[in-house]
Amino acid sequence: MLPTLNGRIQTRIFLLVVVGGLWTLIITPILPTGVGLGASYGATFSVILVTTVLGVLWELLYHGLQQFRWEKDWPTLFGFLTGINEGLLVWFLFAGGAVFWHDGVPGAAFVIHFVTTWVIVFLVANGPMRVPFIHWRINGGRLV
Repeated sequence: MLPTLNGRIQTRIFLLVVVGGLWTLIITPILPTGVGLGASYGATFSVILVTTVLGVLWELLYHGLQQFRWEKDWPTLFGFLTGINEGLLVWFLFAGGAVFWHDGVPGAAFVIHFVTTWVIVFLVANGPMRVPFIHWRINGGRLV
């Protein structure tokens, strides 16, 4: 499958909202945030929101870079490693105060939440996603 730009964006939004959202519901109570549960959920869902919005912008950049490649796609390892630059950008936005609706996220809690969410979303995209969405692969990653 060669994902289209539209398919990549749809898949990213779906996986972060559904899979990332469910994982966030599960992991947030055990994260070392040092604040109450409500504030912890606010922080972790803010991370998911910012990652989703920035992810759409990243997809535009990645799509442009992929046009220089013969296959017009990343190797799977590149797709996995993009979590590093995306995670760093989200962290700097939170740490620098650019996310105005939230005061910040403790470093350990952010790393645990972001990395585990990234790995789970990556694994679902490259495995179980293909079972319930049979036409997802044929349609270039588009869900709608």
